[in-house]
Amino acid sequence: QVQLVESGGGLVQPGGSLNLSCAASGTIFSGNTVGWYRQAPGQQRDLVAEMSPGGATNYADSVKGRFTVSRDKAETTVYLQMNNLKPEDTAAYYCNAYRYFGYRRIDYWGQGTQVTVSS
Repeated sequence: QVQLVESGGGLVQPGGSLNLSCAASGTIFSGNTVGWYRQAPGQQRDLVAEMSPGGATNYADSVKGRFTVSRDKAETTVYLQMNNLKPEDTAAYYCNAYRYFGYRRIDYWGQGTQVTVSS
């Protein structure tokens, strides 16, 4: 069974930084697009950042220049470095990995980690 386990969330002041980690069981990150989504209360879950198997990255406009997605060479851990955090970044952050089998997208999700930006 595939498991994605996030860590690194917490309470931080505006302007601060956090580094989220997502550890995978097995080799789920290999060959899959990996990344992070977030969901605030009452809102939909939105893409924050993702990285393709080839290393291309894609970021939500609201986090460009502040967040960086990366993965280790062993492809067992994905990271999200978050700098200059703002109160509007407050949300539950979810690790994600997906690939397409034909037209069908298969997603794997972590359980989420809470990030709260407040003074």
